[in-house]
Amino acid sequence: MRDSDTDTLIDTAISERMADKKRRIDSARPLSAAVLKKLAEDLRLRHTYHSNAIEGNTLTLQETKLVLESGVTVSGKPLRDHLEAVNGAEAFDLMEKLARGRKPIDHIVVQQLHETLTRGLLEDAGKYRTLNIRIAGARKSPPDFAKVPKLMEELIASLRRPKAEAVETAAILHHGLVSIHPFVDGNGRVARLLANLYLIRRGYPPVVLRTEDRARYYRCLRRGDRGDLKPFVNFLARAVDESLTYHLSAFGGKDELLPLNVLAGETPYSQEYLSLRARQGKLDAAKLGRVWHSSKRAVTDYVKKQS
Repeated sequence: MRDSDTDTLIDTAISERMADKKRRIDSARPLSAAVLKKLAEDLRLRHTYHSNAIEGNTLTLQETKLVLESGVTVSGKPLRDHLEAVNGAEAFDLMEKLARGRKPIDHIVVQQLHETLTRGLLEDAGKYRTLNIRIAGARKSPPDFAKVPKLMEELIASLRRPKAEAVETAAILHHGLVSIHPFVDGNGRVARLLANLYLIRRGYPPVVLRTEDRARYYRCLRRGDRGDLKPFVNFLARAVDESLTYHLSAFGGKDELLPLNVLAGETPYSQEYLSLRARQGKLDAAKLGRVWHSSKRAVTDYVKKQS
C-alpha cells in the first residue's frame, strides 16, 4: 500500500484523462434507461467472454453470446466452457447487485462471488482452500492455506482508507487476491469481479480486461509479486480510462466512438500511425473487437498537442 492517501502510482497523464472523463460523465448523468440497458448488456457479455477466455475457455465472443441469450450448447465445445459462461454472467449480475447495495466487501461477498462462478464446477465452490497448492509455471507459491483467512482479512481491511485513490486500490485488491490465491481455482475471475465491484462503488464504470492483453496482464501481475505494483496499477488504469471513453461515447456528438480509418481522414496522420499511438496509450482510444476506435474530440486534442 501507499505511505500516503494522496500519493498515487498512476501515471499523471492517465490520471488527468480519467478525472476529466469522469467529470464529464457525472455532469451529464443520467443516461436514458434504454442506453444504460444497452451498455450494461454489452459489458456483461464482454466481461464474461474475456474473463473466461483469459483462463482458457474456448468459446468465442459470439458463441458466449449465443449461450447466454439462447441457452443452447455449441457443438464441439466442452460442457465446462458452457457452465463457465452461464456462471460468469450470473456472477457479473451478482457483482452489480452487490455494488448497488451497502454491504461492504467482506469474506462473505468474496465467497458468494466464487460460489456463483464455480457452481457445478468445483466441489468446494465458495470455500477457501484447505490445502496447499502450486501454480504451474509460477516462481512464487501461494501462501500456506492456514494463513488464507488472516491474509484475506488484512486485504479487506486495506479497503477502508477513506481517502484512498479508487483505481489504485482496485488494482491492489485485484493483485492481493490473486497473490493470496484463497481458492483452489477461479481466483483470477473473482479478482476481476471484485475490482469492478470496488470501482462501481466509487463511481466508475466496470472494466473489461481483454484476453488479447493476457500476456501483459500476467507480466504486470508478476511484477507486483516482486514488489513493483506500478505496472499493474497502470494496466488497470488504462482499462478504466478506456471504459470511461466507451461510456462517454453513449452521449454521442464529439465523443462518439468511430473507427480510426474513418477519423484518420481528418488528420495529417495515417490509420496505422494512429493505431500505433492508441496501442501506446498516447491517443485516447478504445479497442472494440479487433478495431481501434476513438472520437473526434480525442483526435482533435491529439493533433493540437502535436502541432
